[in-house]
Amino acid sequence: MKITWLGHASFRIEIEDQVLLIDPWLGGNPLFPEECEGEATAGATAILVTHGHGDHAAEVPALAADLGVPVCGIYDLMSHWAEKHGTEVTGFNKGGTIRLGEVAVTMVNAVHSSSMPGPHGPVYAGAEAGYMIAGEGHTIYVSGDTDIMADMGWMGEYHKPDIGILAAGGHFTMDMKRAAFAAKKYFDFKTVIPCHYRTFPLLEQKADALRAGLPGVNVIEPEVLEPIVI
Repeated sequence: MKITWLGHASFRIEIEDQVLLIDPWLGGNPLFPEECEGEATAGATAILVTHGHGDHAAEVPALAADLGVPVCGIYDLMSHWAEKHGTEVTGFNKGGTIRLGEVAVTMVNAVHSSSMPGPHGPVYAGAEAGYMIAGEGHTIYVSGDTDIMADMGWMGEYHKPDIGILAAGGHFTMDMKRAAFAAKKYFDFKTVIPCHYRTFPLLEQKADALRAGLPGVNVIEPEVLEPIVI
């Protein structure tokens, strides 16, 4: 398995027979070199979207069309893209599980908001979500943009993820201390990868507090386009 950070909350995950792009924000992402888009998206088989905000979803319909791959996410947003852009989609909802080849993807709850720009301000884009991605004997929890929530208790107990990709930059999501608290209280991660940080000065720039709060856990601060092999 290879997990590659593409900056902000964007990831490329190579697992089983799939190459999954998570919330790909490549053009305009301050941490991503746009000339490397081909490298980041090569061989992609599907795109997963956690919610409708521009730093997660703005480029997805165009990117999916360019790559010729389906987009998977919350039913409301997928239905909108299918109608407006002709995007090939799989719309599902929290608690639902879809199969992407040999990989099982379950949508789980998140606590955030989800909207897109409209002519008179933000418009509804379906609910925010996270994912449990299972394959190769591992389960990856992609938190999406969220705060700590009590749902993490049953999610950790039921899905037993050993890898956590946690939005932890603060201001819009959990910060590093809150992410460490959630990981320690609700999960038994072997590996934790922070994201949604370093992108802007407003967000946290280091994961020191996350690492300090999770002794015995392999906390990996990712570097853009450098695969983490698990």
